[in-house]
Amino acid sequence: MSRITALETADVRFPTSLELDGSDAMNPDPDYSAAYVRIVTDAADGLTGHGFVFTIGRGNDVQVAAIEALAGHLVGRDAEELLADMGGTWRALVHDSQLRWLGPEKGVMHMAIGAVVNALWDLRAKREGRPLWQVLAAMTPEQLVDLVDFRYLTDALTREQALEILRAAQPGRAEREARLLREGYPAYTTTPGWLGYDDEKLDRLCREAVAEGFDQIKLKVGGDLADDVRRLRIARDAVGPDVRIAVDANQRWDVAEAISWIGELAGFDLAWVEEPTSPDDVLGHAAIARGIAPIPVATGEHMANRVLAKQFLAADAVAVLQIDATRVAGVNENLAMLLLAARFGVRVCPHAGGVGLCEAVQHLAMLDYVAVSGRIDGRMIEFVDHLHEHFVTPVRVAGGRYRTPTEPGAGTEMHAASLAGHTVSRDA
Repeated sequence: MSRITALETADVRFPTSLELDGSDAMNPDPDYSAAYVRIVTDAADGLTGHGFVFTIGRGNDVQVAAIEALAGHLVGRDAEELLADMGGTWRALVHDSQLRWLGPEKGVMHMAIGAVVNALWDLRAKREGRPLWQVLAAMTPEQLVDLVDFRYLTDALTREQALEILRAAQPGRAEREARLLREGYPAYTTTPGWLGYDDEKLDRLCREAVAEGFDQIKLKVGGDLADDVRRLRIARDAVGPDVRIAVDANQRWDVAEAISWIGELAGFDLAWVEEPTSPDDVLGHAAIARGIAPIPVATGEHMANRVLAKQFLAADAVAVLQIDATRVAGVNENLAMLLLAARFGVRVCPHAGGVGLCEAVQHLAMLDYVAVSGRIDGRMIEFVDHLHEHFVTPVRVAGGRYRTPTEPGAGTEMHAASLAGHTVSRDA
């Protein structure tokens, strides 16, 4: 038996605003940051669990404080007991009535719970000596549904329906896992498309993306229509007619404005339009989806919880669900969202534009392919070529595909030197 002895946190920030990496119409000067947590036990193996919440600078200290507020739920507890019942552990954290009042089930505290949940999964995967995707994909359908809280979902997805989805995917699991290890998982890149880049850099990075094997890129839009048209023309000329181009407005528009603006960009053969309006506006997204059809609407990186995912899917407001590894309450809630997407027949293309998100979310997409939807057609994980060197097991992308991770853990552990070099004081 081992006990959790400490929950250690760090406010980690990288000055990405200096080069305008990550810039978009709503966030012109982001500093990629992580509210980081490390779970320590007294086990002789010395293994620790790591997780984080992605932010873009100011407010990261508030997120760290929220993580620290969860220490009482963990320190002194039997680690094996918590890890053996991750469904129960998730419920105990999320259903704490006093903490829940701060959401409920959304916002800073909910994301803090996600960081802790993900850190526990990292610890469990390391103890099992396997990557997280493989730990999850080896579970039985019954074990997987035990991880999910079906409260508020049963009008769209019951436990029995989730079991049907998972049991239907059981045949072929081994073949899909072998294919994943052999071929990897499709990727698309946002690296060329940040709004603050000049035209020369946009053109160069688009051509480099094609040379590196990507068959889809993404551009940020929404600052100025004439600029968007010019930049899309540069990108289309650079990548040619056969590479898909998605656009991302980062919540910039009202509903009518989104429909009109996208109408002006439709001639560039858009793969999808991402976050065209407020991430909470289900009806607005549904109206936009009708107004710009057949161009798909994609959203999810700011979707606060599984309940919103249910509403977007049930309202035909999203055609591409973009789960995020750190926006909701960790692996368990993302599994619920994968099951909802499978129930509604909607493809999942995870968001990964931020420090550590590529490393974390690849495990969820690979779980989906092996054990949930069994589908890989039209699906891809976002890739952004920033800050991977700070992680112990950095993501590997080659030929436009994520190389399947085989190292134990969830991919969320940062190098000690990176933490030391980029942690700021609490009053920064």
